[in-house]
Amino acid sequence: MREHFDVLVVGAGLSGIGAGYHLQTHCPGRTYAILEGRERMGGTWDLFRYPGIRSDSDMYTLGFSFRPWTDAKAIADGDAILRYLEDTAREFGIDRHIRYRHKVVRAAWSSSEALWTVTVEAAGRVRHFSCSFLFLCAGYYNYERGHLPDFPGRADFHGRIVHPQFWTPDIDYAGKRVVVIGSGATAVTLVPELARQAAHVTMLQRSPTYIVARPSQDGIANWLRRYLPAKAAYALTRWKNVLIGQYFYALARKHPAKAKARLVEMVRCELGHDYDVETHFTPRYDPWDQRLCLVPDADLFAAVREGRAEVVTDRIERFTSTGLKLESGRELDADLVVTATGLEVQLMGGVPVTVDGERVDWSQRFTYKGMMFSGVPNFAIAFGYTNASWTLKADLTAAYVTRLLGAMAKRGMRQVTPQPAAPVEPEPFLDFTSGYVQRALGLLPRQGHRKPWKVHQSYTRDLLALKFGGVDDEMVFSNPEPAVRQAA
Repeated sequence: MREHFDVLVVGAGLSGIGAGYHLQTHCPGRTYAILEGRERMGGTWDLFRYPGIRSDSDMYTLGFSFRPWTDAKAIADGDAILRYLEDTAREFGIDRHIRYRHKVVRAAWSSSEALWTVTVEAAGRVRHFSCSFLFLCAGYYNYERGHLPDFPGRADFHGRIVHPQFWTPDIDYAGKRVVVIGSGATAVTLVPELARQAAHVTMLQRSPTYIVARPSQDGIANWLRRYLPAKAAYALTRWKNVLIGQYFYALARKHPAKAKARLVEMVRCELGHDYDVETHFTPRYDPWDQRLCLVPDADLFAAVREGRAEVVTDRIERFTSTGLKLESGRELDADLVVTATGLEVQLMGGVPVTVDGERVDWSQRFTYKGMMFSGVPNFAIAFGYTNASWTLKADLTAAYVTRLLGAMAKRGMRQVTPQPAAPVEPEPFLDFTSGYVQRALGLLPRQGHRKPWKVHQSYTRDLLALKFGGVDDEMVFSNPEPAVRQAA
């Protein structure tokens, strides 16, 4: 027996809850369910429990378009984001559609039935669902495993080694010497927070990252809320932040040398001209070749200025019984080592997908408008921006899916499949030099050199294409003949 829904959404994080809202608002006659493998909603914001976890984007763009963010802090703590997500799901009744502890293990499309069959592990049993459209909102990384390099001598270390993705409440760092390995968003979040209680914290990095300080509160947003209704203030702030973000991104890509000099000078102003900014805060790459790291209220720089934390740029030779020996010969003593060494990219939630019995090799598929894939019918994923908030693109994607469903219903079609109408030259799915992206390039789909196969990292451009553009652009609507009719 298969339980059937018109649409199945996989994942109950920001993208999945947003998808639920758009489905029930714009396709009220269709049934849907959200399958969540974990016991709670929230995705990233429930999984990560390390000290200081917070957004690395402002909440006026990371929040939902349909429900204002009203807290004073624009760069929000993880607990506040999780509450916002839970309150949103409860307010709109989306929580009633979530099936917890339902881990999707396989998805198979049948053209003869025009259906997806989704196999799920739930409470030790195998269950089967079917749906007319499958929408994956499972994020972009492996929830069960983080990236951890094979450091020599790990077994010799007498202290504790922990990956932030698996932080537990029993980890004690008060009064301890802590080394955080890494220089990305997780590391720059952890270091100032750990430094509040630890004896000393060292951020050990192989190479620097661009780090930008900004206030945790948006003064203009808080002023607007005093004089305007919440929705109006939220919409204005959202557009302000989108346009400012796009402007500075375009400027940085057009004038990388000037942007680099300005970003480095901003760090120098925080740490003083005697600090070795050249070594520790001047990356070898151009701005936005990798994502910029955001530190609210300059908390990382404050911890370094006050001597509670330091940044060391070096490579690890090996672990020792008391800490780490570096290639320069320096040794770092540590009671606790936190390996903020990155994520393991995993699209499709790691779910094997077949189309008419043939396993889909995603590395051989082109992405369509950054959300669907060549030759894969009735299927979409939510995948956010690399240069802006994830939710901006996830929101546009969910709205586009409902437009597509509406067009199918109006035309009486059961199947919709992106298919190139002319040759497409392959390009990398993500034009990003970050380690976690480079490690996964061989597994990722490809984008094309032209629209609609080109992935544009631009909210305004996507808004025009996805909200106001047509749905027929190299999209094939069809009604496959049922198997029984073929047999006849």
